[in-house]
Amino acid sequence: MIVKPSRTPSRRPASLTPELSLLAEQIKKFAPHDGAFDLRLPGLHLTRRSGPYKGMVRDLQKPALCIVAQGAKTAMLGKEAYTYDANRMVVFCVNLPLAFQLKQVSALEPYLGIRLDLDPRKMADLVPKVFPHGLPKIQDNRSIMLGPTESGILRAAAELLSLQARPEDADLLAPLKVEEILIRLLRSPIGARVAQMGFAKSGLPGVSKAVTWLCDHYDQPLKVEDLAGLAAMSPSSFHHHFKEATAMSPLQYQKLLRLQEARHLMLAEMVDAGAAGQRVGYLSPSQFSREYGRLFGQPPTRDIERLRKQAAVA
Repeated sequence: MIVKPSRTPSRRPASLTPELSLLAEQIKKFAPHDGAFDLRLPGLHLTRRSGPYKGMVRDLQKPALCIVAQGAKTAMLGKEAYTYDANRMVVFCVNLPLAFQLKQVSALEPYLGIRLDLDPRKMADLVPKVFPHGLPKIQDNRSIMLGPTESGILRAAAELLSLQARPEDADLLAPLKVEEILIRLLRSPIGARVAQMGFAKSGLPGVSKAVTWLCDHYDQPLKVEDLAGLAAMSPSSFHHHFKEATAMSPLQYQKLLRLQEARHLMLAEMVDAGAAGQRVGYLSPSQFSREYGRLFGQPPTRDIERLRKQAAVA
């Protein structure tokens, strides 16, 4: 599927604004080398990397606002691609099994990114303040949203990071700075769409409940009727909203979760392929191997051997 222009705008060089430079310097300060960093401030995460990933990296992305200060990153949801960089921020509204790839990255100009976890309940509390006359009607209920990076958000994000060095101020001021970022996000061009994540009529909260259940019970048999009941929708309405939000059916979503977890079990916990397939809910070893190969390009054992060799020489 070719990516629609409305989801991935044409690329233009990022201008190095004072706000962008300040945020980049703050990220470098608290992410001094390659890696992912969970900071003292709850829900705040940094990433620094001086080279592209070796292939696509798959992970379960939680609801979050992601901002890039340097470099670019592409998130793949099914066959749809979403690229974000210093010009474009991205919002993920529900848990999504994504594949990621870094672009425009080097040792001299490493990828620098910041992620702020989002609480739909907090967003819902702020919506009446930002939209006192009600939300405008929104047709697109997709769970990934790209929008132009706002200078006010960049500045507030840099100030939030600076609190990391002042623990005596962080407890009091960080929540206020996070609220400022969320308000600025809601007032941005994608704000009305982001606001939908907290309101039932958009369908996203119901989908989010179903996604949460799937993430916690991916190894169990799936009944769409039960998920629809959890989302307080009819089966047909639920299937429509789920696919609109995630670009896949509930069964496809569960399959991705199972295969990603199986890969983790084999790579991180040294579980063999047969046991990994069983633990994530596969009754047939041949079906597990076949579906794993379709997703990752190689059968389980060969894929894990390749990943371990890459890690050894990295």
